[in-house]
Amino acid sequence: MHYIMTIVWAVFISLASSFVLTSMAGEPFVLFEALILAAILSVAAFIIGDVILKVEKE
Repeated sequence: MHYIMTIVWAVFISLASSFVLTSMAGEPFVLFEALILAAILSVAAFIIGDVILKVEKE
């Protein structure tokens, strides 16, 4: 469940930030690019949560 919620939040945050930034730049919103950003954010969250933070607790 932890991984599913991380992916869901990464998708929501990346879609919102991509929409806002492309609107401010006057560029068209591309869903595929926002989903690529979501994948990158998910992987980064998994690495930070499972690797880096667990090492500091030990």
